[in-house]
Amino acid sequence: MKSLPRQRDLRHKVVVVTGASAGVGRATAIEFAKRGAHVALLARGQEGLDSARREVEHAGGHASTFAVDMADATAVDKVASAIEEALGPIDIWVNNAMVTIFAPFKEISADEFKRVTEVTYLGNVNGTMSALKRMLTRDRGVIVQVSSALAYRSIPLQSAYCGAKHAITGFTDSLRSELKHDHSKVRVTAVQLAAMNTPQFGWARNRMPCKPQPVPPIFQPEVAARAIVWASCHERRQVAVGAPTLLAEWAQKFAPGWVDLYLARTGYRGQQILDEPDNHQRPDNLFEPVSGDPGTHGRFDARAQARSVEVWAVEQRRWLLLAGVGVAAMLWAGVRRARR
Repeated sequence: MKSLPRQRDLRHKVVVVTGASAGVGRATAIEFAKRGAHVALLARGQEGLDSARREVEHAGGHASTFAVDMADATAVDKVASAIEEALGPIDIWVNNAMVTIFAPFKEISADEFKRVTEVTYLGNVNGTMSALKRMLTRDRGVIVQVSSALAYRSIPLQSAYCGAKHAITGFTDSLRSELKHDHSKVRVTAVQLAAMNTPQFGWARNRMPCKPQPVPPIFQPEVAARAIVWASCHERRQVAVGAPTLLAEWAQKFAPGWVDLYLARTGYRGQQILDEPDNHQRPDNLFEPVSGDPGTHGRFDARAQARSVEVWAVEQRRWLLLAGVGVAAMLWAGVRRARR
């Protein structure tokens, strides 16, 4: 696909990142900025957006901020128009915005479940719709869906979030087929994340007795950011970040009943810091942004990995393939010599 930029050369490309005020979205915006992109930062909280903009500009990129709720389709489309007026045609759109609630399904209200769905799933749909409307007229562009291992295998205490991530996968698969049918050069790719060290565990609504935590192994948001940038520049259907993502997919295919039982036994304790009771009166970001600057990282730096073997293997697949062919040729030559 000739319209795809090289990863090292994103100068003057217009990139939109939703959920850009913190965590993976913020790290992704910075990663694009390092390659010279013009980055539009979308999120609800202006304080976080302003801090993210300063970091993007410090990394060498040009940044513009747009405070918007991704659940509002009309507002998202207006922002997309404003981005193109300010920065030019959108080349890459990264759908990353999300919210969640940690609670058993029986303790979640209808409004809470609806809100998670509206932001995490329909926010993704709204972003895709606004991006696609503009990209199709130019017959170029890339949409990156930031998803999760939980799109393959749901876990207890996050039913609303898991349902939204499954929905994103189904929606994206359908859209890909439609674009192929139309011979469109617009590309849609997905990046499936494992547990990330982001601020969401400190600001998500929580009804578990103790403070929430990601299920190890945990990765730094920069690992996800590098994978997202790479996926935006290469023709891959999807990229998995971390071995747990691949494990979740295969376990659900071959032993779903066993996984049900395993998660019933471990999924409650594993998602909590058992010696730290949570304050259920603290502010959360389900319906409104939390004030202040959340930053990029959560509180789990000491436990988080800065690299993913799976992402490295995807990035180096050409050289690994050549090395594999070389080794196979040497083995075959050795076998032939031994037979003589």
